[in-house]
Amino acid sequence: MKVLIYYYSATGNTKLVCEYLAGHMCLPIDLVDIIDGKTIDIDAYDVVGFASPTDFWGIPKVFAAFIEGLPLQKEKPAFVVNTFGARGGKTLHLLDKALTLRGFCVLVGHSLRMPENYPPMIARGMGAESAPSPKRLRKFDTFIRNVRVLLDRVANKERIQKGPVPISFIDRLLPTRPRSSARKYMGQKFVDEALCTECGVCHRDCPYHAIRMELKPLFDMNKCLGCWRCYNRCPAHAIYTQKYRGGPYYAGPNDLLKEKFSVGTQKRDVLQLG
Repeated sequence: MKVLIYYYSATGNTKLVCEYLAGHMCLPIDLVDIIDGKTIDIDAYDVVGFASPTDFWGIPKVFAAFIEGLPLQKEKPAFVVNTFGARGGKTLHLLDKALTLRGFCVLVGHSLRMPENYPPMIARGMGAESAPSPKRLRKFDTFIRNVRVLLDRVANKERIQKGPVPISFIDRLLPTRPRSSARKYMGQKFVDEALCTECGVCHRDCPYHAIRMELKPLFDMNKCLGCWRCYNRCPAHAIYTQKYRGGPYYAGPNDLLKEKFSVGTQKRDVLQLG
């Protein structure tokens, strides 16, 4: 049984969740960041997972484009994971729909609340710094057990029907937001040249190739989709916008969050499989 998980992680939350999931499966699982551009032989895997953060109540455009570019499958088993700050929106539902169109059979899905990494929400006091709660973690552990059971059934060549992907009543009502709205809320981006170290992190990390380096970074706002990744991840906090300068930032998971998702932790008995 070989399992692959494709993920996109703007600031590290989704990556952390994937590492935790893989670490408790007791199976060889390959994690692949879609931004790395690695060529993967998807036919070599029995099951494929897809993990994505919520982006304006939907799938990040970079992840949606990645899925659209995958080769057509013939009912290859898959599962989906979504991380979100305030609400998951229709992310799981849209992942299910997009993957079904590519020929995957989505068996199960789960949304997990994580600390907010969207600076405007953090500025409003909605950072959810203590997320996920113990209750949500227990539910995620249950999801991991369910995935492992399904993987065993796939390994045994059992026929498994497509499972329902959960979505709350409120999230079902929420519309996905256009990326033009994200750019509008962000506004124009600038660089504090006194702070910028010309490290190029923003250029290398931009999922939409909207930054080029001419010593200092230059932003192509026609390509920028307002994901805030460059703003959050700049080591020198040199990038700012018309509305936000000097914070708030979400540079990545803090020590408390890392401890919650430590693969070696024995605080929550995730898998008890013979």
